[in-house]
Amino acid sequence: MADPLSEVISLLQPTAPSSKLAHAAGPFRVRRDDLTEVFYCMMLSGRACLEMGGKAPMELAAGDFVLIPAASSFTLSSLDPPPPPGLTSHPVLCEDGIFRIGPTAAPPDVQQLVGHCSFAGPDAELLLALLPDMVVVRGEERLAALAGLVRDEARASRPARDVVVEHLLQVLLIEAFRSSTVSDAAPGLCRGLVDPRIGPALRAMHAAPEQSWTLPRLAEAAGLSRSAFFTRFTRVVGVAPMGYLMNWRMTLAKHMLRSGHASIARIAEETGYGSVSAFSTAFARQVGIPPVRFARVASDG
Repeated sequence: MADPLSEVISLLQPTAPSSKLAHAAGPFRVRRDDLTEVFYCMMLSGRACLEMGGKAPMELAAGDFVLIPAASSFTLSSLDPPPPPGLTSHPVLCEDGIFRIGPTAAPPDVQQLVGHCSFAGPDAELLLALLPDMVVVRGEERLAALAGLVRDEARASRPARDVVVEHLLQVLLIEAFRSSTVSDAAPGLCRGLVDPRIGPALRAMHAAPEQSWTLPRLAEAAGLSRSAFFTRFTRVVGVAPMGYLMNWRMTLAKHMLRSGHASIARIAEETGYGSVSAFSTAFARQVGIPPVRFARVASDG
């Protein structure tokens, strides 16, 4: 069976990140309102409070890993002592390459490895909609080791550094997302994959997108009635089953059209359409332009 999470991460095309060590002392409050890239933070020591719009404040402790794939702002502040009202802290880059928050000469109360990356995949916005808007993993040594490898490789000048960093980053993202696949997570692909009923249907769609999937066939794969499957899939994944299938097929089709290695007829067949005309109609309805024109625009760009 296919691994849907790996496929989505691969199509997102994560690019080489930047990472830095940040030490904080005393009361602090750092706010980011300019996020345009994926942000991650590994707590190395101490405790801090993370606040992101629409969510309750969250306490972070040593060993916790946070990944924010798509958010425009968040606040990270001290817990002991708490910051006074109105305090805004600004990290200062010191000679040793560490960003310090608060008194630069004071021993740090909080140490973090923070960084960001971006997704080069042209369908990143659509794919990100399948993933949680925030991932928090507590006490996973594998994530700490991976984050350290990403940091060390990104700062080195070794041959093929960018290729190594890209692959490490893919592993880091997959590890973070699969470590967060709990039943009470936000609706999305991660939650769907661990659902004992919805997971098999998702893997079936990804393993064979060329199949003539219908709601009854997918419900059978899940071992549910049609109505129960539709309701549960929509609640767990956040989108209706056939809508998810359509979006995934169109994502695959656009990827193949951009590569230029397959004919329209082959793409239609591999994405589950019985004819070129049926595929072209569905593609134009979903994307806004016919597949031939999409391929031409993609090659010109």
